[in-house]
Amino acid sequence: METLYALSFGALLAAALYLLMSRQLLRMVLGLLLLGNAVNLAIFVAGRLSSNTPPLVPEGALGIATSANPLPQALILTAIVISFSLVAYTVVLFERAHRALGTLDPDAMREAEPRAEHGT
Repeated sequence: METLYALSFGALLAAALYLLMSRQLLRMVLGLLLLGNAVNLAIFVAGRLSSNTPPLVPEGALGIATSANPLPQALILTAIVISFSLVAYTVVLFERAHRALGTLDPDAMREAEPRAEHGT
């Protein structure tokens, strides 16, 4: 089962990197979403998947060897909130850039950069 999760992580990561290297801003946002989901899946897999034992430490025991680790699950919940806020901020930023510049092409959004003069 962990092999399936590893292959899913690889596919999500590859698709995210492909979309992030695109020259369209909407694809970049979708790549950012996929990248967040891929990282969440990797953190989830790192927390042991195969156990149905609740993470309760019996009295007198020093630790748990067979239960799932609850820390990655808590980290994923936090990462979901951070990922959503990052994507929402990015969408608002791109919308503002589209209103100000009239384009979503990253190459055309070079208003703040001086043009290179040829021949000097």
